[in-house]
Amino acid sequence: GWGWLLASMTANVVWAIPQYALGMASLRQNLFEGILGDGGALGGAGIYVAAAIMLAIALSAGMLYSVGGRGVKIFEILVKCLVGATVLCFIAVVARLLFDGRIQFGEILSGFLFRARLLSEPVKAFSDRIAMVDGRFQEFWSSLIVGSQRDVMISAGATAVGINMTFLLPYSMLRKGWDRDFRGLAIFDLSTGLFFPFLLATTCVVIAAASQFHGIAAPGLIGELNEHGEPIVPAANLVGPFNELLESRIKAEVGDEAFRAMTAEQIQAAKDALPEADRTIAAMIVKRDAFNLSAALAPITGDKFARYVFGLGVMGMALGASTMLMLINGLCFCALLNVPAKGWQQRVGMLMPAVAILIPLFWKGAFMWLAIPTSVFCMTLLPFAYLSFFLLMNQKRYLGKDAPRGGKLVLWNVLMAFSCVLACIGAFWSIYSKLGLTRALMVIGAFGVLLVIGHFFRKPGEPVTPEA
Repeated sequence: GWGWLLASMTANVVWAIPQYALGMASLRQNLFEGILGDGGALGGAGIYVAAAIMLAIALSAGMLYSVGGRGVKIFEILVKCLVGATVLCFIAVVARLLFDGRIQFGEILSGFLFRARLLSEPVKAFSDRIAMVDGRFQEFWSSLIVGSQRDVMISAGATAVGINMTFLLPYSMLRKGWDRDFRGLAIFDLSTGLFFPFLLATTCVVIAAASQFHGIAAPGLIGELNEHGEPIVPAANLVGPFNELLESRIKAEVGDEAFRAMTAEQIQAAKDALPEADRTIAAMIVKRDAFNLSAALAPITGDKFARYVFGLGVMGMALGASTMLMLINGLCFCALLNVPAKGWQQRVGMLMPAVAILIPLFWKGAFMWLAIPTSVFCMTLLPFAYLSFFLLMNQKRYLGKDAPRGGKLVLWNVLMAFSCVLACIGAFWSIYSKLGLTRALMVIGAFGVLLVIGHFFRKPGEPVTPEA
């Protein structure tokens, strides 16, 4: 239980990082690019002003929730309108792409199927290109792409069932007074209020982004010409990451020591001499940001939507999510202190995720991609929740007459054991891919020691007295 609670609080802080980054990206790249952007009027101070604006709005919204009142309703309606308008626009984008024949409905349906082989081999759009590369360096590109695919797939699983939400949902239902008699209403509320909107919004955004980016080289990075025969100017935010990919490719050829001995002129000459196949793959896998997505959608939706409606929608999503994380952390902190969820204890807990605003200030890559490493990390925390639920389902001491029995107990144990195994595999893979086998085993061993210590030093809870 304590591991579940502390892991949920950790996840709140970690997941706040990409939310603040998304909000800052929308401010700097879509809404106020001329003022807060890299080349804006404020210059290098723009990122700090954007961070201050994002933090001020999120904290204000969080404090509104702690006191209640009309302001909360206004904020919720505003966020819902912003996000809803953006989702509707993305639905329209997907409908137009289907109508124009740019994407196929069968391909969309196949995208919902999990393919385990993508954990070990690149998707077809990349494997075909890798086949054109010199055989000595095909493994380099394959490993790079497969590593990214694993992170995306693991992060998708972690974000779909966040450990902090496993704390919020039952806590909020208990706070509403929803007991077992409200089970049907709770399932309906969860489905219509969370699952289906999440599925619809995520699906449309992913389809729209994939139609513009998947297997497509970023324009201008490999010397393409426009219809007038003029060189296409690449997006400024992609040039640096593109060059880093090329430099990694050169390191794979000459070795790290030889690369460090090269001058800037020699490195540039080596990059210019790389075969077109290598440069094309680098341009295909360079990580795009919110600005690149809005620019790519401009010919389909018009510049106004691509820049402002999309930017406002992203801002609304970031504000809604960051505020939710603050609320969850406030509840967790009060539960940690065993006090009612109100007063200064709740406010202190709500302020904790605010420290996450510091990370985007030092992040050098695309802000939207901050969601990937943070979600991979949070995947390592998910077993805490699943194991806690699994053990709780088998504790008649705590569940009393609500404990499952007979066939239901067997069914729940099978399903939850399967979920625990999947969560543990995902967590191990996340740790192993980042730290290696030795360190991964050390982390798991330390976790096991903590479980043993917690078991012997925990205080026994009060048993549930069955009702007559």
